[in-house]
Amino acid sequence: MSEERIQKVLAQAGAGSRREMERAIEEGRVMVNGESVKLGDKMTLSDELTLDGKSIKLESKAVRRVLIYNKPEGEICTRKDPEGRHTVFDKLPKLPGERWVAVGRLDINTSGLLLFTNDGEMANRLMHPSRQVEREYAVRVLGEVTQEQIDTMCEGVQLEDGFAKFTDVQFFDGRGANQWFHVVIMEGRNREVRRLWESQGLQVSRLKRVRYGSVFLDSEVRAGTWQELPKKEIDKLAASVELPAMPWKSIVKNKFDPLKRKMEKQRTRRSVGKR
Repeated sequence: MSEERIQKVLAQAGAGSRREMERAIEEGRVMVNGESVKLGDKMTLSDELTLDGKSIKLESKAVRRVLIYNKPEGEICTRKDPEGRHTVFDKLPKLPGERWVAVGRLDINTSGLLLFTNDGEMANRLMHPSRQVEREYAVRVLGEVTQEQIDTMCEGVQLEDGFAKFTDVQFFDGRGANQWFHVVIMEGRNREVRRLWESQGLQVSRLKRVRYGSVFLDSEVRAGTWQELPKKEIDKLAASVELPAMPWKSIVKNKFDPLKRKMEKQRTRRSVGKR
């Protein structure tokens, strides 16, 4: 039976990202067969693995799952909040023996697409700056925007935490003081999209993420709700960060089917029209 590094096994089991699991090992919170481990140690799937005293479920044929979540403004991207505010994890379905790992974050005033997966390794790769995974946002900007400002943001701006730029900026809609743009960025630093616009003396009044890599926010997913990503889309997302395909199984009996929903709506309209 092949051996794998313990942090990788933990990440694939959905215990957290690989970086989080490396910290857990360094802090002495991980044990294999009742013994403490250190970074670099390996294990097999037949070994008994625990994190913080809790047994981690390991399967030789692990299942990879991904959720699309439409985050509303006001929710925070943390598991628990000492102030009692709603978090993005509150409405997610339970995974016995596993947990959801968020792929990136959105600040409290930003809405839109968040991805969750039980595969910590995939989450880590999708977030890592070296992978250059595109994030697309719809941005409502207050004030007049010039082509010179757009060119500057695409060429790059020196922010307080380093160089940043948009790889694409497209006008979308708007009249008067507010204009909508779609922008693409290749990393996810804190408030980076907002700070790029602010560097040009412009204020972002609304910000919504609409795409992460190959995954778009489905218009059928209302704010505060989630949808499972089908295997074909999960495999495509995994391949984009050089991970092999894995088995998939729906977590709900009546899986959301947008095509079926659309056909039902069309039948309802035809039925109403005949009355």
